[in-house]
Amino acid sequence: MNKLIVASLLAVMVACAPAGDTDKKEKEKELQTYKKELSELKKKIAKLEDELSDGNSDGVVTVVAKPIENQLYEHFVDVTGKVEADKNIVVSPESAGKIVSIDVKEGDRVKKGAVLARLNTEMLERSLDEIKINLQLATTTFERQSNLWNQNIGSEMEYLQAKSQKESLEQKMEGLQAQMDMALLRAPINGIVDNIIQKQGEMASPSAPFARLVNIDQVYITADVSETYLQKVSAGDAVSLEFPVIGKSFDAKVYRTSSVIDPDSRTFRLRINMNNSSGEIKPNMLAVLKLRTFAADNALVVPSILVKKDFSGEFVFLAEEVEGKLLAKKRYIETGIKDNNNTLVTKGIKEGEKIIVKGYAQVVDGSAISL
Repeated sequence: MNKLIVASLLAVMVACAPAGDTDKKEKEKELQTYKKELSELKKKIAKLEDELSDGNSDGVVTVVAKPIENQLYEHFVDVTGKVEADKNIVVSPESAGKIVSIDVKEGDRVKKGAVLARLNTEMLERSLDEIKINLQLATTTFERQSNLWNQNIGSEMEYLQAKSQKESLEQKMEGLQAQMDMALLRAPINGIVDNIIQKQGEMASPSAPFARLVNIDQVYITADVSETYLQKVSAGDAVSLEFPVIGKSFDAKVYRTSSVIDPDSRTFRLRINMNNSSGEIKPNMLAVLKLRTFAADNALVVPSILVKKDFSGEFVFLAEEVEGKLLAKKRYIETGIKDNNNTLVTKGIKEGEKIIVKGYAQVVDGSAISL
């Protein structure tokens, strides 16, 4: 490098030399100036080289090491779930007819039994009026026949016919009244009218949906979990729920797990019940479930990035003092559960030993180090 710098400076000297004859003293003065600049440049180069070598001309690598401590280790798995509501229903009328009025609008909160819409009952009303007239006559006839029968006047057949006629009309009237009631479309649950599908004047029928009624005060979340965790997740386990759309998290418990494994996806289903009085959690919203699948109170845990692997197995670098010198020592380990952040070490290291957490990429087994 120094030879290259000298050559460059000489080239500059030649390029900057004045054309023609130059006084010898001026050339000597110019040469001294260049030599001084070269000396300053060499000092700067030496300083930079010293900084790049971390000031360790003897090959000692500066590292950071921390004592290994027993700690609580928990392993979690994230799965995606979907919000559902038991009371999310499509309402249809019990009978067919023309919609003459709609008594609610979208967004209304209704109680069970409230009238949502009314169907045309003109023909039923006419039939009901006719039956009422006939029933009135049949009742009068029955009362008279009953009085005569009580006085042993008239035949029993006339009495029974009058009674049968009256009771038959009463049953017909009850049937028509039931049909009249079926023409009123009522709310089967307490809830909110989420969507009105049909319009006034259209024909309604039991096979055609009229409106959607939703009650989301209580919702539940279902998720499919790999069969690998079948023995590690059970009813009553704590679970953390995150709803990315609304940016909120909740703590809940697993309500139940499925008794069967899906043969196609090799998963089992779990359910979590939730109170949702605020209504901010909507059906079909996605949720991220964080399930704890493993926990150990006194575990030796190291950052996963520190665990390396060669043909002999997994290892870490520890800082050990050997004959008064501090060295980096390769220590082979056995590991258990691991994730992207931490690894559970089951064998190979013990509490109190110092693991190299910075500078581990610059050392090999037996490298001299300084902390």
